[in-house]
Amino acid sequence: MRARRITVVTAGHLATCPRMVKAADALHLSGYDVRVVSTSQTAWAAVADRQLHSRREWQWDAIAHDRESAPLQWLATGARQRGAQVAARVLGDARPRAVAAAAYSRMHAELVEAVLRQPTDFIYGGTSGALAAVAEAARRSGTPFALDFEDFHCGEHPADAAGALLNDLAASTMADAAAGACFVTAGSAAIGRACRERLGLDTVTIDNVFPLPGPPKRRAAQELRLYWFSQTIGPARGLEDAVRAAGLARIDAELHVRGLPAPGYLPALQELIDGVAPTLRLVHHAPDDPDGLVAGCAEYDIGLSLEPGVTANNALALSNKALTYPLAGLAMAMTSTPGHHPLAADLGDAAIVYEPGDVERLADGLAAWDRDRAALSRAQDAAWDAARARWHWEHPLERGLFLSAIAAAA
Repeated sequence: MRARRITVVTAGHLATCPRMVKAADALHLSGYDVRVVSTSQTAWAAVADRQLHSRREWQWDAIAHDRESAPLQWLATGARQRGAQVAARVLGDARPRAVAAAAYSRMHAELVEAVLRQPTDFIYGGTSGALAAVAEAARRSGTPFALDFEDFHCGEHPADAAGALLNDLAASTMADAAAGACFVTAGSAAIGRACRERLGLDTVTIDNVFPLPGPPKRRAAQELRLYWFSQTIGPARGLEDAVRAAGLARIDAELHVRGLPAPGYLPALQELIDGVAPTLRLVHHAPDDPDGLVAGCAEYDIGLSLEPGVTANNALALSNKALTYPLAGLAMAMTSTPGHHPLAADLGDAAIVYEPGDVERLADGLAAWDRDRAALSRAQDAAWDAARARWHWEHPLERGLFLSAIAAAA
């Protein structure tokens, strides 16, 4: 008897979509015949994709649309999306499904065709640009499917004219795509609640957790090393809070940031450091192997998850970074957002939890840990204990719940 075939879809890179990689890994290890379809548009991530896949046995098909290696595809898909967005704005609520899909996702048509290129028994996909493609490919082939809302896509953009259109397109895409889905997963409990309230959709919460590693090794006590990572280093991510808090706390510390900086951002951040926190040293690191997210945290002391809640999604997300730090045994500093609440409640007083912008509270916590390294060590132990008890991929409420949903549907 042949293995059940499952196609996993993302509109991004493998290296930037760990949820779909974890899903593919779990399905492969459970005996499914797995094929992953992704896109490729950024040079460093394309290299990381190949490295990541070299350690996997499932099939992978990537569609390039970057300016360097696929210039015609880049031009054509960009022009098509811009034209569709103009049409979507003019037509408003009367826009057809095809127009909405093309306006919301640059690679919609290409993803649909890639999925349909091989027969499959089930389709599962996430990232905003893949949602409509998964649903259309499933409808055209008569295949059951499920969706992943890693983010609250209809709340990802600010409420200006351009953002309002994208949020509106996202809301209609999410609702339309989910209408025929066997199930929908959500990236946090708060996102799940928002989907219920805004879209009337029930979801299964699968957090952004990672496999449980061995016990962390403690770094010898030196000046505090603060750590933050993301795909893009830029404003409105809480880094300014960290700088101002370090200045108020009057601590000698290092702020390590990993990712691709937005143009001009690092010089601006350094200028802020020079002005308010002269004893803080900024260290930039390039993006790392996505399979090494947890290991890459090991040499630091405090993980920063300082989302300011500038958009609905920013407030609702329980991010990769927030759930990576505990697995590495880092003490946690985080904002009090709906997305962070379950983890913050689990850590209790062992974490610095503050309202976005309350840099005095963050400064007090950093200063206390700088003075009392035993308290810092206890906070690190509490983070590791929480990760080991609940916040890891192997937990029954994470990988187990995901595989149970797949088994019931596929």
